[in-house]
Amino acid sequence: MDPINKTDRRVANIHTAEFTPIETDGKPDGEVLQLNDARPLGAGFYVYRMAPGHTTIAHRHKGDEEFLIIEGDLTDNDGTEYGPGDLVWLRDGTEHHSTTRSGCLIAVFADMPEDFPSS
Repeated sequence: MDPINKTDRRVANIHTAEFTPIETDGKPDGEVLQLNDARPLGAGFYVYRMAPGHTTIAHRHKGDEEFLIIEGDLTDNDGTEYGPGDLVWLRDGTEHHSTTRSGCLIAVFADMPEDFPSS
């Protein structure tokens, strides 16, 4: 078996890599570390980081989403709380926003980038 070609592998450490800030409607909405640039930002597998006290913009999932809380805390708008080790699945079409008290680091798989319905 041949070694993997350098152009066929990307490696980043979630604790030291540079994350890409994301904005929604011109407002900061967390940061993303996504290695696969063949998919749009926020689609496929990525790591999402939220600063302490941040609340995400309300959004609707286009396709199912699964996420694993690696560090920190996350609370959905309905009061459901998640912590380290919680693995969550949200069905296509689910609408919500989330808040973190202490900040969080989340591994995410999303079929498609989120949709932001008008308020």
